[in-house]
Amino acid sequence: MDECKVIIMGFGSVGQGVANALSMKKDLIKDKTGVSVKVVAAADSSSSAISQDGLDEELLVKTKKEEGKLAAYPEFGSDKSGLDVLDAVEYDCLIEATPTNIVDAQPALSLTLKAFEQGKDVVTSNKGHLALKFKEIVGAAEEAGVEFKYEASVGGSMPIINFTRDTLASCEIKSIKGILNGTTNYILSRMTSEGSDYEVILKESQELGIAETDPTQDVEGIDAACKTVILANSLLGIDATYSDVKVEGISNINSQAIELAKKDDYLIKLIAEVSPENLQVSPRLIKRGSSYDVSGTLNMATIKTDLADEVSVIGLGAGSHETASAMLTDLISILKNKN
Repeated sequence: MDECKVIIMGFGSVGQGVANALSMKKDLIKDKTGVSVKVVAAADSSSSAISQDGLDEELLVKTKKEEGKLAAYPEFGSDKSGLDVLDAVEYDCLIEATPTNIVDAQPALSLTLKAFEQGKDVVTSNKGHLALKFKEIVGAAEEAGVEFKYEASVGGSMPIINFTRDTLASCEIKSIKGILNGTTNYILSRMTSEGSDYEVILKESQELGIAETDPTQDVEGIDAACKTVILANSLLGIDATYSDVKVEGISNINSQAIELAKKDDYLIKLIAEVSPENLQVSPRLIKRGSSYDVSGTLNMATIKTDLADEVSVIGLGAGSHETASAMLTDLISILKNKN
């Protein structure tokens, strides 16, 4: 394989991050894999840009930011969207970065399954379809004989799925416990350091772009619960879906609770636990100075194994470039396996 033609579906912050990263890292990818990567289509929610000869990644991002839709891309803008884009161009790999939907997993579910049916590999940052239908999707990829990578769906740039499978390949994974949502960690860290109320820090987080305009998925623990399901299935072999996770968010944590914990040298963090006995996301007391004492938008996880005991990983869990780094790593892995 000398050339890999990719489609970027979902051209929000993550999709644009992927385009920017590809623009910067094409030479590195070619050096590592011997394969040239070419973006032949990119799509937002209502339009796209399509060219079998390849698109300019920087121009894609500029067009989206300045015009608001990819249909305005010079010469190759199109009104095609969704599944129609997959039929409009020849490609090798779908880079799927549409927003997470925990209700019916769309459009990620349909896009992913169609790519498999077409014999294409898929790299995703999406959590919804994996949290609801993990077994079905992985089974479809195996049946189609294609590769399916989803490191970016858990922890942004924090390496955990590939790290555990590859570096800890000799170990049985007993449990995973950690902080899997950067937004809630940022809010709780600010509440701890400043003594401010939850509502005040949440509003400031939204103004800074750290929290979404609708922060429900983050602050109510939904995002971390989706990641709990993905880790349970992929690393512990637990056949679980979102409904199997006990979920409690941080919206009821007040400054008084934070101060009370600090008096006993404890912090409050939103902790996800993944084990055969317990799938849970909830605020918990953690000892100051422990491995769980990380601030800002950092994610961390402690992987308990039979041979290596406990191994902890840490990394930025949010951000378009951080998520894009994980997606490009998955793409590189796929290309290496093909050559």
